[in-house]
Amino acid sequence: MEIEFKSTITCPECGHKSTNSMPADACQYFYDCEGCRAVLKPMAGDCCVYCSFGDVKCPSIQEGRSC
Repeated sequence: MEIEFKSTITCPECGHKSTNSMPADACQYFYDCEGCRAVLKPMAGDCCVYCSFGDVKCPSIQEGRSC
């Protein structure tokens, strides 16, 4: 399985979409929406904003590891 390092985050506040590179060795806990400036945080049970709001889960989860 090939790990993807790009994910498109969709802001739950305004619907703005942004494609970003995910860090390979860490989880990203905060993300500033470029559309409305809301600070996104992971939903309960998710390790990072990519797992909560991205179309691709973070590399750690893709590999079957926890963050």
